[in-house]
Amino acid sequence: KSERGVVEADSPRQARALVRARGLAPVSVEAIAGDAAAAVDGAEFVVEAALENLEIKQKLFAEVEKHARDDAILSSNTSVIPITQIMRGVKNGARTLGTHWWNPPYLVPLVEVIGTDRTSRQTIDWTMDLHRSLGQTPVHVKKDVPGFVGNRLQHALWREAIYLVEAGICDAETVDIVVKASFGRRLAVLGPLENVDMVGLDLTQAIHETVLPAIDSRPAPSPLLKQKMSEGKMGFKSGEGLRKWSADEQAALRLKVLDEGLGINSRVQLAEAERAMRQREMPAARRAVSSLCRSSQDSANMALASEITGLVASKNEINR
Repeated sequence: KSERGVVEADSPRQARALVRARGLAPVSVEAIAGDAAAAVDGAEFVVEAALENLEIKQKLFAEVEKHARDDAILSSNTSVIPITQIMRGVKNGARTLGTHWWNPPYLVPLVEVIGTDRTSRQTIDWTMDLHRSLGQTPVHVKKDVPGFVGNRLQHALWREAIYLVEAGICDAETVDIVVKASFGRRLAVLGPLENVDMVGLDLTQAIHETVLPAIDSRPAPSPLLKQKMSEGKMGFKSGEGLRKWSADEQAALRLKVLDEGLGINSRVQLAEAERAMRQREMPAARRAVSSLCRSSQDSANMALASEITGLVASKNEINR
């Protein structure tokens, strides 16, 4: 742990090295523990990332509560399960909440912070500050609903995408091409509600009057999913799902996601570092440059190495 958060490592020695490399002030460094009691001993903030199974998570928190400090914040990293259900058995609900990280977390900065009716404002604020200090982008989800915000939006899109294939309107490859070659390109810089305001609420309403009645609204998974699974077509793991995937195609797509995603992320971090240094916000600048340096060995970022070096050299006060 440091003054600004938690550093994950395989050993105390590696953790100390990471703390020094990131310019953090070390408070304590602890090894990975083999049981709940040792894992939460003395911790201020505990995060659960078990399987997406309500019973497993509830049992884990029952065990954690026995051994954690009375004032420790207890958090779940669930993607969709309501936090209220997971934390139902925890006696002090004021210290419970959800912190949903997105995969892969070193590329996707969002962390959804979800409170329940029992969560205290202090717990929310402390958790938001913690994740900001780690260089993430926390948002406060004000109502505890299944899927929170991000997965509700994502799976609304997935439901309609699967329906388009199920109904024979187009094939799966066409769906992916349409998204990637159209509105998907602007989503990183133009959110859906920014887009609504940009085009106008009057146009949005007119479009919705025509298209919404035709959009799939079934409250259950598509029969196409069930059919594919019954045929053993599970996606990458079986070589075919909604599309066929050879081993080479799978590897190429994974690499593309990492390389192009990391490259885009690095440029965002570079811009943030420059902005922070112009405004003399040294902690934010250190975090941005540290993130850039950690990712600069990736092939998509080699071209940025000279920019990073020049940035640090020209702004040597960042190391003070």
